Amino acid sequence: MDSSGQNKNDPADVLIDSDGIVCIPAIAGEQAAEERVRAVLAASCGDSWSSSLLDELLISAGGKPGDLDGWLRNEFFKDHCQVFQKRPFVWHVWDGRRDGFSALLNYHRLDRAKLQKLTYTLLGWWIDRQRADTEAGLAGAESRLAAASDLQRKLALIIEGEPPFDIYVRWKSLRGQPVGWDPDLDDGVRVNIRPFAETGVLRSRFTIHWKKDRGANSDGSERHNDRHYTLAEKRRARGKEA
Repeated sequence: MDSSGQNKNDPADVLIDSDGIVCIPAIAGEQAAEERVRAVLAASCGDSWSSSLLDELLISAGGKPGDLDGWLRNEFFKDHCQVFQKRPFVWHVWDGRRDGFSALLNYHRLDRAKLQKLTYTLLGWWIDRQRADTEAGLAGAESRLAAASDLQRKLALIIEGEPPFDIYVRWKSLRGQPVGWDPDLDDGVRVNIRPFAETGVLRSRFTIHWKKDRGANSDGSERHNDRHYTLAEKRRARGKEA
């Protein structure tokens, strides 16, 4: 704050991406995550910024000096989940390959339109590139194409939301259940991250369970979380045609 008690603008604010999606490889003209994070750190640290400071930060976070890209790809999400006790607000989605497609997603901005952008625009661009590289005979491109295409298929399942890739909210009626990827942030990470865990697209294994909660509902019934409703059931409950 300044002397008047007002918050000053953070120099890094101008670097914030409004869609909440940061792809780790360079995608569709956007910088790679490593370059974008480096720019944010430099803006935030000001005159104290240096490559040696970055190395110190990487080492303290369990990374290797000079390898911000490797830390983002392989270590960040695991550490983030531990810090926030399996309630991460940044989700790392990947195709299973260290040299493949992966992206960091701001859960608080991840509505249906943003997930569609990730799936069909950004990941779609990567798939087109791997297809072109495959036709050109580049080593590894065919395997990267297969992995990225499989990731796109899985993300499409989450967008559609048929069981077991749906969101189930224990305290809401059938009529109030989300139809496809339409999360209510107030329901919490534990509820909304489940489709991503079920499809296996998260960078680190997600061990949170969706069994019964302790206690009972007001009517005495058990607090089950492991339930799934089809889209047809949800739409009928909302008075729509299946």
